[in-house]
Amino acid sequence: MTDTEDDAETGPGAGWFAGGSPAGSDARGDEGSLRARIADGEADGPRDWPGLAVDSGFVDSRDDYYDRLHEASVAATREAVRERERADDQQLVHAVRALDDCERTANELAERAAEWAGSLFDDVDPGVEGARAVAKREPDGELERRAVSLATRVVGLADERDALAETIERTAPAVAPNLAEMAGPELAARLIALAGGLESLAKKPSGTVQVLGAEDALFAHLSGRAPSPKHGIIYTHEYVRNTRPEDRGSAARALAGKLTLAARVDHYSGERRETLHEELRERMATIRARAEGEKGDDGSDGDADTDAGGDA
Repeated sequence: MTDTEDDAETGPGAGWFAGGSPAGSDARGDEGSLRARIADGEADGPRDWPGLAVDSGFVDSRDDYYDRLHEASVAATREAVRERERADDQQLVHAVRALDDCERTANELAERAAEWAGSLFDDVDPGVEGARAVAKREPDGELERRAVSLATRVVGLADERDALAETIERTAPAVAPNLAEMAGPELAARLIALAGGLESLAKKPSGTVQVLGAEDALFAHLSGRAPSPKHGIIYTHEYVRNTRPEDRGSAARALAGKLTLAARVDHYSGERRETLHEELRERMATIRARAEGEKGDDGSDGDADTDAGGDA
């Protein structure tokens, strides 16, 4: 919050407040400079900063100093939050959460629209597609107009969900190239959203990434009411979903390990690393080769989840 450099306006060692307006001035000083000093300034040791501020003429009193410090600190915090929320990974988080909201709301309203329209029209199909057909009808009377209008809202939400999916498909590879290629754009966005951001995801251990999205099952396990979950949302990845049940634990560990590395590379360098993808493909080929190697055995496959070769 402070620095030790001399300042021409306030004298030697005046502190982070150097560059502000003097006491009694109508101007409040360069608040942007004050925010930058709060965020980036430093000092070799503590000093009597309020006293220095008063002596330099920057403020009238210690109370005034603390008022200025409070104002500048709040402004710096707001600016940091604003910049963070505008970051690309946070925009991806908003997009995937909005997609889920649109999909959930559209499906719920589609049920209501189908039930209502079914009482007014013949041959009404359920779901969003049924709402699309209702939305194309010519209503006759107030009630039919309202039922058709509701179906139209369902169609609009469904279309917005599709548009958001296309936005995620375009945005995710730019935000996290390795993660998006390895997991697919939508799963990458969901992992980032569950973690709270790309930086947060990059700092998590692979064991945590493995069970992201399975928090309820994990808490049930921790309370002794259920076995430990083998995977969370990464189950939707073909490497886990299309692997035989005996090997899914190993597949989930291997995938989570590489996803964690991909997130770290994306956050800290942003460069695509082909070796990550090659290593994952080789590891998955090894895991899936077990099924081929065990054909012709006596049928006792054993529990492949005890394998120690996972990447977690």
